[in-house]
Amino acid sequence: MRLVNTRYVKEGSVLARPVINSSGRILLQSGVRVTASYIERLITMGYDVLFIEDDRLQDVEFHMSITGQTREVAYKTIKNVSRYIESGQESTLVVADVRSSVEQMINDLLSSSDILGNLTEILGYDDYTFHHSINTTIIGLVLGIASGFSEQKLIEFGMGILMHDIGKILIPENILNKKTPLTDEEFEEIKRHTIDGFNILRKNNDFGLLSAHVAFQHQEKWDGTGYPRGLKGYEIHEYARLAAVADVYEALTSKRVYRKALEANAAYEYIVSQSNTHFCPQTLEIFKKHIAVYPSGSGVLLSNGQRGNVVKQNPAFPNRPFVRVFYEKEEELDSPIDFNLAEYPSLMITAVDNR
Repeated sequence: MRLVNTRYVKEGSVLARPVINSSGRILLQSGVRVTASYIERLITMGYDVLFIEDDRLQDVEFHMSITGQTREVAYKTIKNVSRYIESGQESTLVVADVRSSVEQMINDLLSSSDILGNLTEILGYDDYTFHHSINTTIIGLVLGIASGFSEQKLIEFGMGILMHDIGKILIPENILNKKTPLTDEEFEEIKRHTIDGFNILRKNNDFGLLSAHVAFQHQEKWDGTGYPRGLKGYEIHEYARLAAVADVYEALTSKRVYRKALEANAAYEYIVSQSNTHFCPQTLEIFKKHIAVYPSGSGVLLSNGQRGNVVKQNPAFPNRPFVRVFYEKEEELDSPIDFNLAEYPSLMITAVDNR
């Protein structure tokens, strides 16, 4: 299968992965042949790319980061927590459900054979806050696993990052989804979500204090210019330092109603550029080694004019994956060519091209 921009998907193409909404509900099952009306509707709903079957890639396995069932459980958990908060019952949150959701996510990630290349999911932009929380948790847990966290630390960290934006429940929708620049007053309202989230979580004695601090500190910056307290360097807890990277990377690579998503490689480059300012340099070393610059299935253009798809990651060289080439400029090759870019230092990926 390969990743294809929805506008380039041809009628009759077969879905290689299901199209799901942010709640984990399947909208179109894998194996479905897409019609013109399906494609038009998916574009309207904000689905920019689809995984499409391709006989030339039948021998390549692509896996989802977490199962659809795990995503659905996590979505329902966040939704239930939100209902408790909206009804003023935050002290009675079912913490066991949050823990169970995180444990499922950890189990899925640890059982993955290609954790590096598995972070691309096909989602629109409905219920962004919930979708963002789940995907940020997945990315954060990948970084936590790479950091060598124990099972207990992964659970503690995961529970905090799954709830990191829970304070946004108290922010009016017209501010959260505003298409024009925020006023100073509106930005102050946004900034309060860190304090509100922390206060919500610490009211529940079953929710660990360090987990709650992920909500409190995930907007702090390494150079001290973040909020709410302007913490600097190692004053910021380890969990929050990881969460900050995961939070920004996920936000950049997600489409919103008011802006397009960045390609994974562009978001990667931005994150790396913020070393010693926004992010902890040691955390970024982990990020650089364990987050794919070009996710598996992505279409890429090479510096020699050939075009193909990423088929496998290089754990030692995340920016130089295995690529299977199908085209020389616009002409299809008689047979595909496989490149391990780590073995071809002069051959570079020059662009993402999901055609």
